[in-house]
Amino acid sequence: MTSSDGVDDEKRATLRRFAAVGASTPLAGLSATASAETGDSDARDAITGYLSTTPGAHFSKIRDDLQLGTGETQHHLRRLEDADTIERYSDGDYKRFVLANRFDEFEKQALGYLRRDTPRGMLVELLSTPDATAGDLAEALSVSAPTVSKYAGELEEAGLLSREGGYTVERPTTVLLLVVRHADSFDERATQVARNADQYLSYESETDADPDTV
Repeated sequence: MTSSDGVDDEKRATLRRFAAVGASTPLAGLSATASAETGDSDARDAITGYLSTTPGAHFSKIRDDLQLGTGETQHHLRRLEDADTIERYSDGDYKRFVLANRFDEFEKQALGYLRRDTPRGMLVELLSTPDATAGDLAEALSVSAPTVSKYAGELEEAGLLSREGGYTVERPTTVLLLVVRHADSFDERATQVARNADQYLSYESETDADPDTV
């Protein structure tokens, strides 16, 4: 159904649901002042709210989940970037977005890989089962061993995984906290691990420790 102002009611409901989240963030005022029109304000607050719950989302996912047009999404993202409300970063072929000044470079890399099914599955399995082998990961994720090897190489190159003497997540507590905070935007397995996070917090690497205390 389309309302009198030409905005689809389902789209309006989606925007307002995320706008309610966006309006509660410290950066909401920056997006709200960008336009006097309710539709533009709703859309930008919706993007802000969406990225607070789904950091690291790429352009197409933002557009599709918020039911926005391509040009509309480009316009609002550009305005939010200009207002320093959000920031964009490159992740291979993807352009990903997060709220500004919320994440360091390692966390942004981690979020990018947590947004991909197989790398996320590998990281989540290794957080819950640190001694998992490549074969264990392949079985748990229902993928081939070469697929695990391929993504392990990518994760290592990104600084998220060590392959020395097996597979070890770098800064595991940081990665685990990202999973816990944003589990609802991932999948059921991530949610399960998040629920039991206290069992895994003792799994730390030297890179999680304060370098001044090591």
